[in-house]
Amino acid sequence: MEIGVVETERLSLVPLSVEHADEMAEVLCDPALHVFIGGAPHSAQALRSRYERLVAGSPNPSQMWWNWVIRLREENCLAGTVQATLTATERGRAAEVAWVVGTAWQRRGIATEAARGLVAWLQEQDVQVICAHIHPDHHASAAVAAAAGLAPTGHWHEGEIRWELPSPQSPVGRL
Repeated sequence: MEIGVVETERLSLVPLSVEHADEMAEVLCDPALHVFIGGAPHSAQALRSRYERLVAGSPNPSQMWWNWVIRLREENCLAGTVQATLTATERGRAAEVAWVVGTAWQRRGIATEAARGLVAWLQEQDVQVICAHIHPDHHASAAVAAAAGLAPTGHWHEGEIRWELPSPQSPVGRL
């Protein structure tokens, strides 16, 4: 399945391409962005290599990687990324979502708007389970998840709390 551009009020979620690496290296250059996820900022060259792998798709045939950059239409610049890793489960198609917004664009509701747009788009694609894993001390990311309709489940994975979009068809729980 091909992904397309997802439009929200202020944003365009544009399918990731290798050509985004140079601008995204600047957007994601703050080491503070890695406090909860680990690692360090990538150089433009390292980000190009990473984006080549992401654009090529998952080597696991039971998994699909959908990645977008967040473009602020009015400012005509990139501000971050959103992503969804899709798998098939006994409950239907499931997506684990994530987002990151560059430090210079934080506290403007961009992550919330992007996450809401992503969740709505995934629901339109008949994804039954949508979840995110959030570090318990990452209050800003938890607020974004809550604003996108996800709720903490009490399940932990690698030191993070699983948040899931409650579904009328199934209770909140594990994939």
